[in-house]
Amino acid sequence: MAVLLKRLLRAGRPQAAFGCPVVRLEASLGTDPGAAVRVRFAPSPTGFLHLGGLRTALYNYIFAKKHGGSFILRLEDTDQTRLVPGAAENIEDMLEWAGILPDESPRRGGPAGPYQQSQRLELYAQAAEALLKTGAAYPCFCSPQRLELLKKEALRNRQTPRYDNRCRNLSQGQVAQKLAKNPKPAIRFRLEEAAPAFQDLVYGWNRHEVGNVEGDPVILKSDGFPTYHLACVVDDHHMGISHVLRGSEWLVSTSKHLLLYQALGWPPPHFAHLPLLLNRDGSKLSKRQGDIFLEHFAAAGFLPDALLDIITNCGSGFADNQMGRTLPELITQFDLSRITCHSALLDLEKLPEFNRLHLRRLASSETQRRRLVGRLQALVEEAFGSQLQDRRVLDPAYVERILLLRQGHVCRLQDLVSPVHAYLWTRPTVGRAQLGAISEKVDEIATRVLQLFEGPGTSLTQDVLNGELKKLSKGLEGTKHSNVMKLLRVALSGQLQGPPVAEMMVSLGPTEVRERIQKVLSS
Repeated sequence: MAVLLKRLLRAGRPQAAFGCPVVRLEASLGTDPGAAVRVRFAPSPTGFLHLGGLRTALYNYIFAKKHGGSFILRLEDTDQTRLVPGAAENIEDMLEWAGILPDESPRRGGPAGPYQQSQRLELYAQAAEALLKTGAAYPCFCSPQRLELLKKEALRNRQTPRYDNRCRNLSQGQVAQKLAKNPKPAIRFRLEEAAPAFQDLVYGWNRHEVGNVEGDPVILKSDGFPTYHLACVVDDHHMGISHVLRGSEWLVSTSKHLLLYQALGWPPPHFAHLPLLLNRDGSKLSKRQGDIFLEHFAAAGFLPDALLDIITNCGSGFADNQMGRTLPELITQFDLSRITCHSALLDLEKLPEFNRLHLRRLASSETQRRRLVGRLQALVEEAFGSQLQDRRVLDPAYVERILLLRQGHVCRLQDLVSPVHAYLWTRPTVGRAQLGAISEKVDEIATRVLQLFEGPGTSLTQDVLNGELKKLSKGLEGTKHSNVMKLLRVALSGQLQGPPVAEMMVSLGPTEVRERIQKVLSS
């Protein structure tokens, strides 16, 4: 870049390069209006993927798939000082976990790569050179100390900090002198006062006179790394991005980006700025909350479909909000024109209900149910391990039976290995005195229950068992049915509360019920 600056000075072009009205580049490499839809999700790997990022990625993904287009993951890692180790891998891992698979990405590659900005520095340097040649950009030699003083002075006067454009109109001689001392200046973009109006696909017509309220922004730092403004414009152009769907916090910056497109002679993409995703109380989602990261939800046993469902259900973009939509349904029903400017309020207290709904849907599919059985087996092994007195509880048929019986009553698979469901996997220790405190007729009740399960092929449904247990209670003088149920629940599970006794018996199966009841008689 320093070589280019010196070459421009030798050519005697200080007016064109550093002073007066800007000459714009001729239009080149314009996007064909009939070209395929190409959208991108471009997070910065300065942290792990959170719900706000997931929502932006999802809207890009479903828009692309709705129109038969491509969804691209690009990592904006030019701020090398703020990179978090493992964040880049986490972002792509979590997108894959959520089922939002990029068509092109750092991991998958693609025709427009590389997909990490730190590997595209030559493209930014070329764009900066083009802007310098036409006078749309200029070198800035201001020290960090001077810029910090400007900021402090503005804040002291209760003004918005802005660069004073000191280096904008340096003469040829001044630039030459400064280059001799500082051959690697920053490059600033000359903001035009007349920013173009644009029609945002969500917020409608907008115009932000950035030249009146902002100083000329740095587009290329002295270390050769671009700032966001130059990098996103250059990359969106070279990657053929047709639509930019991003957070509404970038709405004000769009006029600045359009000035860059204009200066480079490139046709801009269409813009659609998405309203913020907020907490239920209207406060901003914060990474400091800790529990908004996708890893947290995955580890807690929430299904990706439930997360995709709730973050679209609380916002807009659909004819109506309904629980239980799957990703294919989101793609089919999505309508960009239905996105409103109102912020989306996310009520995470409802997430368990969303998860319950999607868990039940998965359990109703034979293919998906097999996967759930495998995951539940792993959870049982992890939760109980050496405590398992009988490893037959890991048998797929038994695990599947538990899943089908409890599917409407639990929100997550993890709930099935919680203490309240421990009786399904391990045998409780119940003392005779504990049962005797409930009813004096422990032996009689146990004997009658065993008679229900006589014979090796006994198979009783919940309805049949409920009827038989009521008959059993009626045959016991002075004993309430509720006490009989309470005693049997404790004998089978060691707990005073839990699923209906008939369901417990069907879950455990005749053999296990007999064994636990016989244990009562022998204690």
